[in-house]
Amino acid sequence: MILPLAHQSLGQTDIDISAFGLGTVKFGRDQQVKYPWEFDIPDDDAIIELLSICKDWGVNLIDTAPAYGHSEQRLGQLIKNRQEWAIVSKVGENFTNGQSLFDFSAQTTINTVDQSLQRLKTDYIDVILVHSDGNDNQVIHQTDVVETLIRLKESGKIRAYGLSTKTTEGGLWTVENTDVVMAVRNQMDHTDDPVLDKALELNKGVLIKKGLLSGHADTKAGGGGVEQAIDYVFSHPAVNCLISGTINPKHLIDNIKHIAKLFK
Repeated sequence: MILPLAHQSLGQTDIDISAFGLGTVKFGRDQQVKYPWEFDIPDDDAIIELLSICKDWGVNLIDTAPAYGHSEQRLGQLIKNRQEWAIVSKVGENFTNGQSLFDFSAQTTINTVDQSLQRLKTDYIDVILVHSDGNDNQVIHQTDVVETLIRLKESGKIRAYGLSTKTTEGGLWTVENTDVVMAVRNQMDHTDDPVLDKALELNKGVLIKKGLLSGHADTKAGGGGVEQAIDYVFSHPAVNCLISGTINPKHLIDNIKHIAKLFK
């Protein structure tokens, strides 16, 4: 019997999300990725199966980005009932000819969101995050990207905004000044814990990346395995959602089942 995941508000936003989110890098990109095994980009039928599993189990958050190759375009073609999904996408990074290119200017930010809207075949995106290049402070204080996202939110093209950060300082600023932070938490990396502490204090949205060590949870962290890795992510009460990019249906179901048990 399927007991679907309950939904909760993403911080102070009015966006209801599941505690698990499907990452979609592998839907459109197989170059310059840091996974332990090679993989084939899934065909449409395989993606439809993954989306169907998510729907059956109450998973409504999908994480994508222009830097994920053809991911946005494929989601736009294959997602039905757009209003049933909470879509997270990004600005700041594009992946072209095998390398990442970063641009945080106002016009590029606007163009990127408009292109994402077209590819996803929607008139709004639930959350847009800035894909930091590692220089969080410079991105935040010396570019127009955050101010531009504020305007895009006011226009209704996006419902919430924040940053996928690379530094604790950048994460703390994001929590204090935006809607959502995408931070790292896993058994081998605790550097963003102060960010999560502040997010809990201020009731801000928290999405977790690299919680399963980019697919290495079985081989690292003392061999604790995926379930222990998931337990560790959710041992911090600030966490709203763990994002994982599995394209294996069994792994997807197992991960969702385990998270469902944590929230019984």
